[in-house]
Amino acid sequence: MSRLAREISPTGLYHIVFRGVNKQHIFEEETDYLKMIHVLYELKTELSFEIYSYCFMSNHVHLLLKEKSAGEISKIMKRLLTKYAMYFNKKYQRSGALIANRYKSQPVEFDEYFLSVIRYIHQNPIKAGIADKIEDYRWSSYKEYVGGGKNIADTDFVYQLITKKEFKQFHQAPETEVFLVSDKMKISDEAIRRAIIKEQKIEPQQIGTFDRARRNALLNELKGKYSIRQLERVTGISRGIIAKA
Repeated sequence: MSRLAREISPTGLYHIVFRGVNKQHIFEEETDYLKMIHVLYELKTELSFEIYSYCFMSNHVHLLLKEKSAGEISKIMKRLLTKYAMYFNKKYQRSGALIANRYKSQPVEFDEYFLSVIRYIHQNPIKAGIADKIEDYRWSSYKEYVGGGKNIADTDFVYQLITKKEFKQFHQAPETEVFLVSDKMKISDEAIRRAIIKEQKIEPQQIGTFDRARRNALLNELKGKYSIRQLERVTGISRGIIAKA
C-alpha cells in the first residue's frame, strides 16, 4: 500500500518528530548531539530554512521548522536524516536503518499555537523526568533564547512577538496541550463529523450538552482518533476542556 501524501503547511511551519528504530538511542555521547547541530547548521546555510525550536532527546528529536518554498520540508528532512544516519552508522560500526519508519510532521499555524509548540518542545526533558528545569537541559534551543549564544535557532523572529522576560515567564507555565504529530493525511472536519455521527449516533455539537462525566469520557475516546483542534471545531467545545478531558 502506498503511503499517504503529507499535509502541506500553508505557513511553511512544521512540527517534526523522528525517533530511533525500535526506540533505540540515536545519541550516545556529547559529540553525537554536536554533530546533529552541525548538520542542521550546514543544511540551514544551504537550503535557507529557519529553526524556531528544537530538542534532542536520547532516542528522538523535536524540531519546529519553517521552509522557504512549499514542499521543501521533504528535501530538508531527507538530507538531514541521511547525513546523520551515515555519520552514526560509521562511528558505531552498525548498518541498517537508524530512524524508525519516516519522520512525522504536523503543520503549525501562526497563532497562539506557535508559541505553545515552542514551549511544548522545550518542556520535553521535564516531562521525561531527565531535567528539573528547562534551563538545566543542554540539548534544546531554550538556552539559545535566554543565554544569548546562538547556534541554529532563529530567535529574532520569536522576540518580535514576545519579550525575553515574557518568554521566560511563558515557559514556567506547564504546557497542557498535547501536540500529537502524525505522518498521515489530515482528515477533513466534515469527514470527522460524519464518522462521529456513524459511530456514536449523535451530532458532534450535542457532546457539549452531556453531563461532565459522559462528555469527558467521549472526548477522551475521540482524542485517540482526532486532533484537539479538529474536535474543537466539530464539537464547539473549547480546546482547554478537550485537552483536560
